[in-house]
Amino acid sequence: MDSLQDWPEPVVRVQSLAESGLSVIPNRYIKPPSDQPSLQTSKNNQQGIPVIDLSSLMDDVAGCRATIQAVSAACREWGFFQVVNHGVSMELMERVKETWRTFFRQPMNVKQAYANSPKTYEGYGSRLGVEKGAILDWGDYYFLNLMPASVRSHERHWPSQPPSLRGITNEYEKEVAKLCQTLMKVLSISLGLDVDYMQNAFGGAGGAGECLRVNYYPKCPQPDLTLGLSAHSDPGGMTVLLADHRVGGLQVRKGDAWVTVQPLPGALVINIGDQIQVLSNSVFRSVEHRVLANSAYERISLALFYNPRSDLPLGPAKELVTPERPSLYRPMTFDEYRVYIRKNGPRGKTQVESLKAQ
Repeated sequence: MDSLQDWPEPVVRVQSLAESGLSVIPNRYIKPPSDQPSLQTSKNNQQGIPVIDLSSLMDDVAGCRATIQAVSAACREWGFFQVVNHGVSMELMERVKETWRTFFRQPMNVKQAYANSPKTYEGYGSRLGVEKGAILDWGDYYFLNLMPASVRSHERHWPSQPPSLRGITNEYEKEVAKLCQTLMKVLSISLGLDVDYMQNAFGGAGGAGECLRVNYYPKCPQPDLTLGLSAHSDPGGMTVLLADHRVGGLQVRKGDAWVTVQPLPGALVINIGDQIQVLSNSVFRSVEHRVLANSAYERISLALFYNPRSDLPLGPAKELVTPERPSLYRPMTFDEYRVYIRKNGPRGKTQVESLKAQ
């Protein structure tokens, strides 16, 4: 882990660049032509990613079964879906988003007190990966470890301003964790596994890992040349995204095209991460996604990552391994897995593909 002690060069805050009034972005942020959104196939799919009403889980058997089937189909075909009637109040979602927006609007010297390092990523950051001279993304972020309690971010990593930030973040985490535990049961059932299989594989209800990345994407004068976040699949288990429904930007890869996600007011966007792809023996697929830059608006989003306990080896469920479908992945702990990400930054699906059993 020595190579992850510090950044290879001084960190520049994207927000500072955006607020400096520049009209041309620095070369460090210009993506190769093949990755520039202006030159790639994109589409506004009228259907979009599936939208699933979770209130039906409380309905009769038929309604519950239909919801489970809808989630299963979304995980197989898209790797992404939006959920409504999910149990997290809209008022809480708006409050936590605005509280974090207040943090990012503070003076730079206040935020700099929480500058992060690649050793743990906890705190205020502006890059992923430690490759010197790498092409960077047009966005800043704040990263915190929330659960289990043994790895929770230390008090020094939590912003003291605004004063309500810590309390409301914890309140939001508890509500989203309940949603994740429900979805883990739905995924287990839809794979034909015991209802608690996935949760147990992740370390049980109290053992699963939870971390939060609050993304801040400032205005960009040349959004066609860069990305707010490069294409990647999420390394963890499941991601719950609280997006800004007024300012879109998330795109999901579907075949050879990028589909723009239109977040619904009050909805949460769910996506499958690499660990569930591994555990399901590739029945469910993590999918590449990226974030566009925007010339007219800033954008904030909160991504809560629900992950396996970091020291548990995780491989395909034995019930999903057959002579016709052998085990596709070798077991690996999440600690081992994310070192790759922290060294290399977002790189499509290269990491999960490298896990495939030889």
